[in-house]
Amino acid sequence: MAESGTPAVAFPKPDRPVADIISPIWHDEKERDAAGEPRQLVHRLGIKSGMTVADIGAGSGYYVVRLSPIVGPRGRIIAQDVVPEYLQGLRRRVHNLGLQNVVIRLGEPHDPRLPAGTLDIAIMVHMYHEIAQPYGVLYNLVPALKSGGRVGIIDAYGPTSEHGTPPNLLRCELAVVGYREISLDRLTGSDAYLAIFAPPTVTSRTRPEVMVPCKAP
Repeated sequence: MAESGTPAVAFPKPDRPVADIISPIWHDEKERDAAGEPRQLVHRLGIKSGMTVADIGAGSGYYVVRLSPIVGPRGRIIAQDVVPEYLQGLRRRVHNLGLQNVVIRLGEPHDPRLPAGTLDIAIMVHMYHEIAQPYGVLYNLVPALKSGGRVGIIDAYGPTSEHGTPPNLLRCELAVVGYREISLDRLTGSDAYLAIFAPPTVTSRTRPEVMVPCKAP
């Protein structure tokens, strides 16, 4: 297990509603496949063989089982969640499918608890609005990302109270920590978008004590 990052008490709380975690599954898997969401994410983030990808808030493992063959035996998928029961189910699914390149990690609401310098890409899919401590998660994620690493976030266009995140609110919260937006595009066949960000360096992150929370529109 990775060492703990900066503690939760150091960070401001978000100045907007935080949605409840209600299920490890977001929509039917066949519906998501039909909409082509994974294909678009893989293409736009450039996920390929040999990469290490963290699925933060992996839930039932929808992306875990689809990305595992793409990164291949030389790559690795780190499936992280903060709900132990979800990880138990995911562990069974990974075992039953014989996926050898998947690692299961239990995180904390303010800290993904991921190994330093290991990630090419981190994804957060239909769960950003459920993060109780977004500034802490984003801050403590930085050390895990390699130089040139990217963060991809998929969410719906609605308010956080309705299990979405308005794009301008997302942009603001990531900018508070020091992330730089690369792109934000609507996903084809979906009411969601994919936002891609470049992280700050460990030394250039905004210090927790000077962070000012963004207000929801």
